[in-house]
Amino acid sequence: MKLDELKQGLTSFWDSMAEGWQHMRQSASSALTRFKPGDTTSLPARTEVDDAFFIPSGTWSMLGGDLFEDEKRVIVKLEIPGIDKSDLDIEVQDGTLIVNGEKRFERESTEGRYRVLQCAYGSFRRVFPLPVTVIADQAQATYRNGVLRVELPKADFEKPRKMSIKVE
Repeated sequence: MKLDELKQGLTSFWDSMAEGWQHMRQSASSALTRFKPGDTTSLPARTEVDDAFFIPSGTWSMLGGDLFEDEKRVIVKLEIPGIDKSDLDIEVQDGTLIVNGEKRFERESTEGRYRVLQCAYGSFRRVFPLPVTVIADQAQATYRNGVLRVELPKADFEKPRKMSIKVE
């Protein structure tokens, strides 16, 4: 293989990786959520975990969400497993849906040397810009199997009327 072909292959590979990373960052950036430790998070102290990379000061996690609308309502779904519904605070403010919550770490007595923490714990805030004006006081929310579903009725859900305009 010639050096120029190798160089061209590496350049192509790098460009492809950069494009893929850019696409992933654009499409998933709103799902990336920072968890900040709260007073009641109950995370183990750094001295309790035998891991040089353990940082109890805050982590990031992907909270997948969907927002879609039909003629009468806007529906938002947010995946937040492992949280109690009493730890959720949902509000509509300035054309956005804001979901605040806290996920607490439940201590387990384990035998052995290692403990693996792969979930994010702490308080979080997720903001969804709403595509239309909604009637906030008629919103309904349910939380089942780790998925929060919020239904927001649209303020103006009349079907567009057809009007003929006479040309003179």
